[in-house]
Amino acid sequence: MAEQHNDAGGSELGRFLRARRTQITPAEVGLTAGPGLRRTPGLRREELATLAGVSIDYYTRLERGKETRPSPAVIDALGRALRLDEDEHEHLRSLAARAARYAPEPPPPPSRTVRPHLKLLLQTMRPNPAYIVSRSMDLLACNPGGLALYAGMDDWPAKQRNLARYLFLHPTARGLFPDWENQIRGCVARLRAQAGTDPDAPDLTNLVGELLLKSPDFAKLWERYEVTGRKNARKTFRHPHVGTITLDVQSMHLEGTPGQRLAVYVAEPGTPDYDAMVLLDLATPHHAPQTAEERQR
Repeated sequence: MAEQHNDAGGSELGRFLRARRTQITPAEVGLTAGPGLRRTPGLRREELATLAGVSIDYYTRLERGKETRPSPAVIDALGRALRLDEDEHEHLRSLAARAARYAPEPPPPPSRTVRPHLKLLLQTMRPNPAYIVSRSMDLLACNPGGLALYAGMDDWPAKQRNLARYLFLHPTARGLFPDWENQIRGCVARLRAQAGTDPDAPDLTNLVGELLLKSPDFAKLWERYEVTGRKNARKTFRHPHVGTITLDVQSMHLEGTPGQRLAVYVAEPGTPDYDAMVLLDLATPHHAPQTAEERQR
């Protein structure tokens, strides 16, 4: 009999377990698929329960959100059975901890204010592109190169400028990134990780709701429920104004802020990438970093 996938009364922990279970085949975990048609994609509940050493009744209650206090040993056993990587396993632990202390009151949205000394920091980093984003990837402040790097972002009103929204909805984004599919997959995974531990936060739910409605690509990736931590990376841009440019990027949490992060792009001086970076810094008439609040004045 096909399993009923009803999220009503469930939990984020249960949704994560179900999503990952359906992506693991019996062969991948050393099981032999039985005869007949399998109506359930991936592992059946009883198969995962057996692999994790728990009863099918207990696992079913866990997936349906009726069991909210699984022990660390059970969570780790499920993580191993699902072959989760380090980031995914840590996310599973966070979801289990949240399920045990869930409060129905949604938290207020975090402040979008960027402190003056952080705006000054952006200015001192020129010609390196740099910007500050919120936990939901809103572009809160940037220096000239930080805005120019994402070609066409300045066409949008300040409140609409968001890196995730840009990747999925801006007509320039797909051509800007040679590895656009990898970029959007990483973007969704980071949002999933953030939303999984704070699913009622209005800044996150509003963004996710918009992208689910407007982007089939986002909806497809969101359903997979992949999560990952932030990793340092090198990004290549096929920029319409300065040509192909490859930059290293460093992202870091800003202490004393509500989840704000600073991203800085760098290139070795004397290289074509550095020269292109300088051109980006000069490509805009603005001579100081602007915040979303300042651009609305």
